[in-house]
Amino acid sequence: MMYQLPNTLRNFAFALIFIGAIGVIYGFLSVPTFEEVKSAHLAASEVMHHSADNMGTVANDEHIFHLLHQLQNRPWAALYVAIFFFMMISLGVLAFYAIQHAAQAGWSVVLFRVMEAITAYLPFGTLLLFVFLVFSGLHFNHLFVWMDPELLNQESAKYDELIANKSGYLNVPFFLIRAAIYIIGWNAYRYLSRKYTLAQDQATDNVNYSKLFKLSAAFLVFFIVTESMMSWDWIMSLDPHWFSTLFGWYIFASLIVSAITTLALVTIYLKTKGYLEYVNNSHIHDLAKFMFGFSVFWAYLWFSQFMLIWYANIPEEVTYFIARMNDYKIPFLGMVALNLFFPLLILMNSDYKKVYGIVIVTGIVILIGHYIDIFVMVMPATVGDQWSIGIPEISSVLLLLGCFIYIVFNALTKAPLLAKGSPFVKESKNFHYYNID
Repeated sequence: MMYQLPNTLRNFAFALIFIGAIGVIYGFLSVPTFEEVKSAHLAASEVMHHSADNMGTVANDEHIFHLLHQLQNRPWAALYVAIFFFMMISLGVLAFYAIQHAAQAGWSVVLFRVMEAITAYLPFGTLLLFVFLVFSGLHFNHLFVWMDPELLNQESAKYDELIANKSGYLNVPFFLIRAAIYIIGWNAYRYLSRKYTLAQDQATDNVNYSKLFKLSAAFLVFFIVTESMMSWDWIMSLDPHWFSTLFGWYIFASLIVSAITTLALVTIYLKTKGYLEYVNNSHIHDLAKFMFGFSVFWAYLWFSQFMLIWYANIPEEVTYFIARMNDYKIPFLGMVALNLFFPLLILMNSDYKKVYGIVIVTGIVILIGHYIDIFVMVMPATVGDQWSIGIPEISSVLLLLGCFIYIVFNALTKAPLLAKGSPFVKESKNFHYYNID
């Protein structure tokens, strides 16, 4: 069966893109000037007086410049969080897709076309992110503080010895080269895997399937290395004075649970529209089990990272969480409830895992929770305490959500919704748990 993109869904996606684009532009245009920040700061703090000496004025001006940079960063950071979040979802689905092929899983074959459609966003999402990183390297924003050349200049008052010692790794050319390697590798696998599965539909043997099996196994090795390095480069380096050896796994946990949740939501949507005839309650149940299991896995990694650093109380480590506990307490603690307790309490019940409405509501909560997780990882290092959830943040999400919906559902129209050439397609059609359906 071929999928037809409804006009209502296409128009909805375009509306999100239009509204989001207007809001993002407004966010950039509404950034205050130095004089506006200075006036607001003086009115609020009353720290400047006519009798203040010149040194006090200079020190205060430096503080105002710092506030100005944080406010200038806000629309950039809001856009970056949304770009990374939706790219992360498509990358996670690609990894999950590769796992199915490498494991020669039979249950998931009827979901392959949905996975491939979600990964169709990856070329656009990674290109958008790479352009953003190039703009950062050209100093259009101040998100990555280590990109400031003054921090490496020993003659400068801003010289930072720790960042200077990391400059062999954290420098703009090498940073962009690494990003290009990650992106090219991921998209190359995405292109070849799609090519082989489509070719397998027309084949009389399993040659293409065997090629994809080997390719997927190799890709997973490449993925686990580049995913960890990506997390260091694109998220952890925003706080270049802090590091965690667990961080790559932590990002992976957020990535994979968001990806599987999105896969479940798209699958249920298509199923309720009369497509995916071979998808049954057992497939949905399995996806919900993964949502439950990886939510617990994410919580385990969050707790392991947080509690060990907090308990050790080493200043270089604990400062990361102090900033989030002081200035981001509600989102920082709230996302734990959204990402752990809500899915844990709801999806623990086996019967609930096959109730579409419950899976949809739980999935939306999980996605909101993991967006907030990325938000809390990015914002403290880029905007400090000058954060809020307003037009720049909401508009950035709407813009990228509209792009995501259009690209994914348009990709579904390009091929039949069943990967009929897979040697495990019959097993997937008949996949059934006792007492689940």
